[in-house]
Amino acid sequence: MGKYFGTDGFRGEANCNLTASHAFKIGRYMGYLFGKEGKARVVIGKDTRRSSYMLEYALTAGLTSSGADVYLLHVTTTPSVAYVIRTEGFDCGVMISASHNPFYDNGIKLIGSGGEKIGESITDEIEKYIDGLLPEPPLAKRENIGITYDYAMGRNRYIGFLISLATRSYKGIRVGLDCANGSSWSIAKSVFDALGAVTYVINNRPDGLNINENAGSTHIEELAKFVKENSLDVGFAYDGDADRCLAVDDKGEIVTGDHILYVCAKYMKETNSLDKNTVVTTVMSNLGLYKAFDRENIAYEKTAVGDRFVYECMCENGYRLGGEQSGHIIFSKFATTGDGILTSIKLMEVMLEMKKPLSELTKGLEIFPQSLKNIRVPDKNAYLNNTVIADKIKEIQEELGDEGRLLVRPSGTEPVIRVMAEARTQESCDEIVAKAAALIENNITIYKEI
Repeated sequence: MGKYFGTDGFRGEANCNLTASHAFKIGRYMGYLFGKEGKARVVIGKDTRRSSYMLEYALTAGLTSSGADVYLLHVTTTPSVAYVIRTEGFDCGVMISASHNPFYDNGIKLIGSGGEKIGESITDEIEKYIDGLLPEPPLAKRENIGITYDYAMGRNRYIGFLISLATRSYKGIRVGLDCANGSSWSIAKSVFDALGAVTYVINNRPDGLNINENAGSTHIEELAKFVKENSLDVGFAYDGDADRCLAVDDKGEIVTGDHILYVCAKYMKETNSLDKNTVVTTVMSNLGLYKAFDRENIAYEKTAVGDRFVYECMCENGYRLGGEQSGHIIFSKFATTGDGILTSIKLMEVMLEMKKPLSELTKGLEIFPQSLKNIRVPDKNAYLNNTVIADKIKEIQEELGDEGRLLVRPSGTEPVIRVMAEARTQESCDEIVAKAAALIENNITIYKEI
């Protein structure tokens, strides 16, 4: 991770540690970098945060002043930006979003020509330019100054792509959608309506300030309540930029990313579409998922947290399914990043083809209780070099054996150390986390608990 760019782009509070000046400089350097062999064509999408407009215009000014042509998708999802880039021959793209964070945060995600997140070699260069360590790129002059285009048609093509993925009609199926007052509000209902579902939608009235506010995949209890009250067959909840999906089954129970991986992996194995019989997970997936995969004779790999790492592993090894507990699910045959609406469609496929409700499909997965604590720190890597902490953490892990685990890691997007434990009982989890957190707090400097 660099100074500004983490595992999911440049993220921070708008006009504090992520400003219009940062956005302009990112645009300036990207326009120069991708325009070395001819005029660059760049796609920009944004979520519904108030600050997204400010950052969009600053990025556009930077890009066009370096000679790039900019195509604006306007409010759209992160996976739609990736789809448009890779299917329509763009040089790169940008998604303006802080995903599941509150409205006052924002982020700039850079996406390469193949629809994948841009790697550290390029973001390192951009960081050097932001800090004044590289010379100013030349400004475009006269007819070489870039043009900005309205490109809403790209978003419409993405909607058509999603509709084309459905294997059966959804006629008569009662589906609930929680759009988190974010990017999916203008897309998800259109897709489900076109496929014939009886669609019920909540949190689809963004005002720039209410994105993710008691809504979406980070507050899925709202959708669970809605599904129960309206006797719906299934519900899907997205985050602010709709690259995540969690679900609610017909009984109102929450279906996590691990449940989704389990259901889809079993189905894909049965239909001979799970290439190399392997699923890619991150270290945050639940221990219960691995025990279920072992029982079903499904192999798995573990990566660092972040769908970028999941996708890299999938590409390197030719795997078809991967994802995170948080709901970033990647079907590499169809997408290069987590895609919440696509995930919904793939879950609907399993339900319809197997002729079973989601509550039946998840029965074989026993989720271990989990406890998580975030500790805010000035230097989130400080614990890595602390042998006292490392030795004690290892000792706790060995005591747990196969019946639990302890994971301590720095966040890729926030200045925190995350402490997570899994065990057979919630009481045990809480005790393990409390012990590990106290160890960290007593041995390194912290700001405050969050």
